[in-house]
Amino acid sequence: MAKNVSPVPEDFLSITPHLCVRDVERAVDWYKQVFDAEETYRNTTPDGGKIIHSEVKLGDSRFFLNDEFPEQGVISPISLKGSAVTFHLYVENVDEVFQRAVDAGAEVIFPLENTFWGDRYAMFKDPFGHYWSIASRIEDLSPEEIQQRGNAYLGRD
Repeated sequence: MAKNVSPVPEDFLSITPHLCVRDVERAVDWYKQVFDAEETYRNTTPDGGKIIHSEVKLGDSRFFLNDEFPEQGVISPISLKGSAVTFHLYVENVDEVFQRAVDAGAEVIFPLENTFWGDRYAMFKDPFGHYWSIASRIEDLSPEEIQQRGNAYLGRD
């Protein structure tokens, strides 16, 4: 007898990033150390040499990881020499998470500071070539207030 299956698993949000990295094993450990993430599933090649699929839970969200498979055109930002994507994460204590990232080898792209849009914010590149921006909200501002502050910040007043 067929079991009713939901086409969208109930423990997934609307979008799930899928990251390709060199050395998923090391990446999972890094995301655990920096973001308190948890790996919930892993599938390896038959010889165990590469990870085909890893699911990582970060807060109420998940993302997938896989190792590079250049022969299939699956390559990481390191092979691409950059990435056009930044993952944004709101956290309870941005100072603490930023320091853990830096201590774990992240490259600072935008130093930690209070921003005109009301966040304490920083951006870094992880050792696997992926960009992350992290923030804690420090002020609730209207879109008009953010625009005015942004204009002042950019010298357009």
